Amino acid sequence: MARQRVPLVILTTGGTIDKVYFDASSEYEVGEPTVPHVFREAGMTLEWRLESVFRKDSLELTDEDRAAIRQACQQAPESHILISHGTDTMCQTATALEGICGKTVVLTGVLAPARFRITGAIFNLGLALGAVRSLPPGVFIAMNGAIFPPGTVRKNREPGRFEKVESAEGCAVPDAESKDPQRDRPPAL
Repeated sequence: MARQRVPLVILTTGGTIDKVYFDASSEYEVGEPTVPHVFREAGMTLEWRLESVFRKDSLELTDEDRAAIRQACQQAPESHILISHGTDTMCQTATALEGICGKTVVLTGVLAPARFRITGAIFNLGLALGAVRSLPPGVFIAMNGAIFPPGTVRKNREPGRFEKVESAEGCAVPDAESKDPQRDRPPAL
């Protein structure tokens, strides 16, 4: 089967998706990008290019780092950009990327490293890939089976997922005590 041509670049910034267990210190470190491995395992046939902007945990990202991600997006010749990013500050980065003209930018990440047997890497990367190919120009977050515009989503650590927010509180991480359990229940089928 011939590969389909799509102007797609994958920008990697580190985050949990690329973390590896580092035996010397019994901690995780950001390793090499895992997107090529995940795409190979999934049998992806689209043409794409990989660019590693840096390898950091998203909690370590600065405004200068977000400016570097924005610059990489603006300078990329491709019109479709998928960014693998740590989940802790993905919302802030998405907000910092708003206003990039003529490009569809989709950020995604995972809560468990792609090298783990149980991870959302394949699912979230597949979701993000479908989103970046089908959405109009703009910036979006693809997590947990949903697509969110910046400022409309937050990471909820307790259940380990991203959720839509109804107000300007986007990007905030709610307290476990303030969480309404009824709100997180799926609608009855």
